[in-house]
Amino acid sequence: MAARERLICASEALEERGDGVRFEIGSGAGKRCGFVIRFDGLPRAYFNECAHIPVELDWLPGQFFDDERRLLVCATHGAMYEPASGFCVSGPCRGARLRRLEVVERDGNIYLQED
Repeated sequence: MAARERLICASEALEERGDGVRFEIGSGAGKRCGFVIRFDGLPRAYFNECAHIPVELDWLPGQFFDDERRLLVCATHGAMYEPASGFCVSGPCRGARLRRLEVVERDGNIYLQED
């Protein structure tokens, strides 16, 4: 079965290591939050849930990076994640990973690939 694509945002909305864009996945009681950031020139998307306890990561909407803009950080637990892989390098869930979402960038837009 081919994946469906859903528009998340325009490519220009994502600056390298800048604020991310939040978006909803699913509907009704199964609705969840995801986010996309730009890191090393590519869009990277994850479920907006810490691997330790499923709380949203961002300090304020769309603010996922630490002060140095090198790692993603959980505002609740301080867990630190590599932006390219979602791998937790520090904090209570060290060794765990954020759940990645598939995205593509095409024609000036970022699309979520849904099953």
